[in-house]
Amino acid sequence: MAEILKGAPVAAALTEKLISRAEKLKSKNIIPTLAILRVGENPGDISYETGAMKRCEKIGINVKKFILPENSTGEKILDVIREINNDNSIHGCLMLRPLQDKKTEEKACEILSPSKDVDCMTSGSLAKVFIGHGEGYAPCTAEACVELINFYGIEISGKNIAVIGRSLVIGKPLSMMLQSLNATVTMCHSKTQELEKICRNSDIIAAAIGKAKFVDKNFISQGQIIVDVGINLDENNKLCGDVDFEQAEPIVKAITPVPAGVGSVTTAVLAKHVIEAASRS
Repeated sequence: MAEILKGAPVAAALTEKLISRAEKLKSKNIIPTLAILRVGENPGDISYETGAMKRCEKIGINVKKFILPENSTGEKILDVIREINNDNSIHGCLMLRPLQDKKTEEKACEILSPSKDVDCMTSGSLAKVFIGHGEGYAPCTAEACVELINFYGIEISGKNIAVIGRSLVIGKPLSMMLQSLNATVTMCHSKTQELEKICRNSDIIAAAIGKAKFVDKNFISQGQIIVDVGINLDENNKLCGDVDFEQAEPIVKAITPVPAGVGSVTTAVLAKHVIEAASRS
């Protein structure tokens, strides 16, 4: 039976460290503060917002919410971004995405100050992930994968890792972060030829393709470690990952569950970025 790599212990350990850092900042009259910008009432956005607020409350991070109606104009959304940029009491900004208007989302990502970009919205943050220096932070979910792997003492250096998914939110930045830790990474996607074979021959699989139970027993082999980043609904309308857990768990060495895996760590990484931004201020 596989070891189940739960996210809660990882998040708890990180939270404990951040509480101490937040207290030190407050002793210097710096109150770490996160701005959350949400447009509309998407249940997924609200769920993540609620989780982020709970995590921030535990750590001692102040949260300022900017909630706009779904029919808000692009200019109104951009005005909020400008307001956040100009507010020195705000150290980090989380804009819940995607927005309905892609052009507005792209513009918001352009004008947000990189120093307040705690979830890799801006090109400056992406540049830091890819070239290793600059302002901004890695995407919270991608960094959560690395935090989880490190917490459980999983060796990365020299390992062959298949990352399934090439989005700028998870797949591409996660690939770069793993390479910086001396892994040999194959970045795969739905059009990759011999995808199953590539995955079977890998030491670690990170699945972030956004398709329910896409990775089945044909992708996996004995002794592997699987990090499942997907959050989907299965045929019974239950949460599941990109990996068919029931098929994988009897075969692999270790696997993250969905829910209660990588997603549990993401808000802790978000809080970590806010604390770091406040420290830089």
